[in-house]
Amino acid sequence: MVKRRHSLSSDYDQPGFSLLEVLVVVGMMAILASVLLPGLSAARQQAAAVMCRSNIQQIIRANGYYAEDHDGVYCPGASDFRANRDRWHGRRERAGQPFESTNGPIASYLGPDRKVRECPRFPARELAQEGGGFERGNGGYGYNNAYLGVRLRREPTGEYTVESDRAGALAGRVARPVETIMFTDSAFAGQALIEYSFAEPRFHPQYPTFRADPSIHFRHRSRANVGWCDGHVDAERRTFSWSSGLYPKQPDRYEIGWPGKTDDNSLFDLE
Repeated sequence: MVKRRHSLSSDYDQPGFSLLEVLVVVGMMAILASVLLPGLSAARQQAAAVMCRSNIQQIIRANGYYAEDHDGVYCPGASDFRANRDRWHGRRERAGQPFESTNGPIASYLGPDRKVRECPRFPARELAQEGGGFERGNGGYGYNNAYLGVRLRREPTGEYTVESDRAGALAGRVARPVETIMFTDSAFAGQALIEYSFAEPRFHPQYPTFRADPSIHFRHRSRANVGWCDGHVDAERRTFSWSSGLYPKQPDRYEIGWPGKTDDNSLFDLE
């Protein structure tokens, strides 16, 4: 009987990949990655924008519930503003301290944790660590305090007078709820990007010829989530920005400005 001898070469001399084939495969993988990664990034950003819209809707509902329990009056944006201890999103014992977000005027309407949920696209924790957490606890959202967070009186000359900042506007005074801003994505360009809890109109209601510095933050792929008094939320594009020159950073650099086609307060005003 003839024994078959095994050849080591028969086991190991299988054809391998050439350098050219390896380079082709690597190139194909790079092409696939270049195609897929932007799509994945866009999907993550879209998911963050959807979560943000849900957060704003929750705040709008909370303010609506507050009004139902307070004779139809919205919550104040900054009660006793000169004392600088109260905001719509929280309170603090002394000016300069962080706001405690579980005891703000709408806290009891925000669920078990009593907190405003943070926008996933706003770096609140990073800003706080850098000393820029100016108004921690607002979630990266601003209130239309100029018109809704105070009680106003319209003067015959056209400007407004603040009768009280300890109560918000009467919900029934909002003539166009579907076109009147309540909450938006917000931030402010000061010494750096900072948290800011108000959505400033284009002009100061008490001084209608003086323009305000903007605070609506278009951080979702150059769009801002804007919540209206009727409860719906839109993704709006920035149409205008401006700087008073009082602050070193330019709002335009951080995509901060205003939506809307007309250069007036029509998206904020009660009338």
